[in-house]
Amino acid sequence: MGWFWGSSDEKGTDNSKDAIGKLDPSLRDFLQKESPAKYGPAAPPPATLSGGSEPHTDPPPSPQTTKQPEATETSAGSTPLVPSQSLYADGRYAHLWKTYRPLSDIENSNKTEQDKLLDVLESHKYRKAEIGRAALENCAFEQWEVNDCFRSGGWVSRMTMCRKENHRLDRCYTMQAKFLKALGYLSNFERAPEVDEQIQMHADKLYHQMLDQEAAIERAKAEGLPVPTFEPLLPSSSNRIKPPKTLSASTPAPFKPTLTMDQLSPDIQAQLNKRLEGLTDKERELEEKAIAGEIAAGELLAGRLTDVYKEQERARSERKDQGKQTLGDSIRGLFGF
Repeated sequence: MGWFWGSSDEKGTDNSKDAIGKLDPSLRDFLQKESPAKYGPAAPPPATLSGGSEPHTDPPPSPQTTKQPEATETSAGSTPLVPSQSLYADGRYAHLWKTYRPLSDIENSNKTEQDKLLDVLESHKYRKAEIGRAALENCAFEQWEVNDCFRSGGWVSRMTMCRKENHRLDRCYTMQAKFLKALGYLSNFERAPEVDEQIQMHADKLYHQMLDQEAAIERAKAEGLPVPTFEPLLPSSSNRIKPPKTLSASTPAPFKPTLTMDQLSPDIQAQLNKRLEGLTDKERELEEKAIAGEIAAGELLAGRLTDVYKEQERARSERKDQGKQTLGDSIRGLFGF
């Protein structure tokens, strides 16, 4: 007697367990290709022997036979069929990912020569702006003092527009920015954010160490004691902070400048000397280190611009050899730039 469900065919195969047995062959191939779960026809039930004897069972597979699929998966997993951007790591839609290109590569290939130059200049401006942001972040306590003075300060402070607190904030911001420049915050545009944070924390530590030394000197003068001497805050041998060991493999080495103030043009030297006038010994030393950091950042910027110019010259030479010279290439070759 047949049933509406779970009926068996003449060979004894249960059709309810065969998920794709009656599907179209093309549809069955599509399901086997696109689905991570591989479908197959249901195995026929074991044949029973007459006379009540036990059915014949196959011997268990050997360990070598069991490990073969694992080896196949390992070899297939060593070379992924799809990039990491795919949501399906099992290899589906691999034919669509063959022509995939990251968005950054597409944007860089479509950039003109002027765009590449602007990117270099914008990155340098961004680093200079980051110095102001990091200095203000290190001076958060001084900013809070100014705000608290305007909100709940005495009438004397309000009448003087909180001059004392504003002076501390201005000095903190100026000195923190100088420490950041001296420690090489402007250099290495592709540096890891962890290294930038380490430099920022070290600059804040040096600033408060400088305040402690100044307070100790003033206290010794007030008590009539000998003025204490301290070691330089930024020794010449370690004026660049070293990246942490955990980032040494992925972080570029600090840029070492090759120019000094004496090698600059007279006009620039005159401008830098004005910055050194009227400073104390410690402030002058820090200002010189900050100027050295600015010179190093300028050398790094010039090197990146030189690389862009060389790449442009190579691309123009290739176009000229291939007979695809543009009007702009002809004008540059005519005027020699």
